[in-house]
Amino acid sequence: MSAKRPQGTPSLFAAAGLDHDAPHPLADRLRPASLAEVVGQDHILGPDGALTRMLETRTLGSLVFWGPPGTGKTTVARLLAHATDLHFEQLSAVFSGVADLKKAFDAARARRETGQGTLLFVDEVHRFNRAQQDSFLPVMEDGTVVLVGATTENPSFELNAALLSRARVLVFRPLDAEAIEKLLTRAESAEGKPLPLDAEARASLVRMADGDGRAALTLAEEAWRAAREGEIFSAARLQEVLQRRAPIYDKDREGHYNLISALHKSVRGSDPDAALYYLARMLDAGEDPLYLARRVVRMAVEDIGLADPQALVIANAAKDAYDFLGSPEGELAIAQAVIYVATAPKSNAAYKAFGAARRVAREAGSLLPPKHILNAPTDLMRSEGYSKGYEYDHDAEEAFSGQDYFPETLGRQTFYNPPERGFEREIRKRLEYWAKLRLERKS
Repeated sequence: MSAKRPQGTPSLFAAAGLDHDAPHPLADRLRPASLAEVVGQDHILGPDGALTRMLETRTLGSLVFWGPPGTGKTTVARLLAHATDLHFEQLSAVFSGVADLKKAFDAARARRETGQGTLLFVDEVHRFNRAQQDSFLPVMEDGTVVLVGATTENPSFELNAALLSRARVLVFRPLDAEAIEKLLTRAESAEGKPLPLDAEARASLVRMADGDGRAALTLAEEAWRAAREGEIFSAARLQEVLQRRAPIYDKDREGHYNLISALHKSVRGSDPDAALYYLARMLDAGEDPLYLARRVVRMAVEDIGLADPQALVIANAAKDAYDFLGSPEGELAIAQAVIYVATAPKSNAAYKAFGAARRVAREAGSLLPPKHILNAPTDLMRSEGYSKGYEYDHDAEEAFSGQDYFPETLGRQTFYNPPERGFEREIRKRLEYWAKLRLERKS
């Protein structure tokens, strides 16, 4: 594949004197000049990758690139345009509106009349509203543009079904340590000097990058800028100098829901170590500890329930402790509650029972309870049979009358089926005993 620089792509080592414009950031100077230089996306660009197979035909269909920042989405789109001889046109959904789209479509139609196709790259495509997304459909269908949209959000939730049906989604993965290391080695070649880091600090910088290639090169550039002549940073000193880049985390976006889901499922799976890991990640990313405390309360009632009634008590106590202590001291109470619920016996019997009861209540309608359990404060109600035949359970043998309490037309239902785990083992014994008494007293 040709390494010729595609239209709009800065040349490699631009700041080394080959270009005479203003200095570019290191990440911009090291932007790959060919698809072979892209790191960390071998599942797409490797010998058997999806894009490799497409390029063998030198034709492209519309695509959606889904992945976190700094993984090469924009770069790959530019290089695809070059590899398929398409004009590269770029828009950002953050800064563009209907007028910008119309202008891009008109230009693509004029270009098409001269025999040249257009790859329209739309960054942050999920930011367009439904009507704006729909405007792409005609120009995608008639071949006016090959749309390549980039998004950091789950396309299933953020993009119209009609648009998704006309485009193939390719997932860009966060860069692993090996890929980040390749970028750092290139940076050292471009700068003509090694990074001023010892081995531990270098590994720390890779972790700080958090899978973001652009961030890795920016951090490297900051390290060079901060180091004095002959100075080599340790990991601790590097963190002081760089003030450690915050983890990628947007509390109203998918990353938030992914991590809270991971925390909840780790608790459900009785893995306290994994649960603490995800709790720590969310707290380090700036999540509201009270939100996490509320989620732990939810876990206590949904996944433990009466298998260990103390779980709800401890989860609520953790919330109150955080309210009282604040951060960071109160976060330990939440961590303690997470450990408790993760190690508690699990049961969703109460959760399932309530769901089943709600379904029956909705489907059965407004049925009157049996008259014998209705109060009769007036003569009319007594004459209608209200409270007639009611047995006061405390006066019955073993404080159990065995009467029916469901509406007569509905009949007796069973919603709650406790497992043989934790405290619910004892509850099950009670229910089975009462069921036996009920049958005996009816016979």
